[in-house]
Amino acid sequence: MKQIILGTAILAMGIVSATTAEAEFTTRTTGQEAHSPFMRVYGRSLPPIGHVVFCNQFPTECKQSGPKRVQVPLTSEKEADLRVINDLVNRMVRPVSDMDLYGRIENWTYPNGAGDCEDYVLLKQRLLIDRGWPASSLLITVLRDENDEGHAVLTVRTSMGDFLLDNKRADIRAWNQAPYTFIKRQSDSNPKNWVSLSSPGRSVAAKHTADTGAN
Repeated sequence: MKQIILGTAILAMGIVSATTAEAEFTTRTTGQEAHSPFMRVYGRSLPPIGHVVFCNQFPTECKQSGPKRVQVPLTSEKEADLRVINDLVNRMVRPVSDMDLYGRIENWTYPNGAGDCEDYVLLKQRLLIDRGWPASSLLITVLRDENDEGHAVLTVRTSMGDFLLDNKRADIRAWNQAPYTFIKRQSDSNPKNWVSLSSPGRSVAAKHTADTGAN
């Protein structure tokens, strides 16, 4: 993959806590503890087939490297990293479904000018690792969006909580500020393993369509 040279410095993000209404919505739809700055994990889950195929195609990208279960101190420099990478990838990649681009429903890969939500996430993850972020703090996350459609974001685990890098938004939000139903996420102990974000007893199907309609 071509090296991307990033330019000018930016202002810090100014992260805020979730509103009461947002927290209640998240609690109702996922069973998550929305008052917590960190997502709750409910045991192991099967990885998405798209990620399994990606790891078979790019085995070095899915190898365990660096420390496990890291929460990165959220300094102003680290905040700037997140904003720069999120903005860069959102601008450089055109949203296109896998079906339109490759003729199949699921194809997780690095985007070459166009891609769907998983492709945005993979590139953001790779660029942040290249900037020195530990892989275990950058976790691909599968969810349902506000329209009950499949979507993927990058969850960043920091000392201040879990934050989302999302191709639908320019800002970086705390996980409990998003009107999403969280389904599963990469494990922070092994990038090939996945964990459930849906509480037992709640019927949250792991439906994940490639065409997100994101912009």
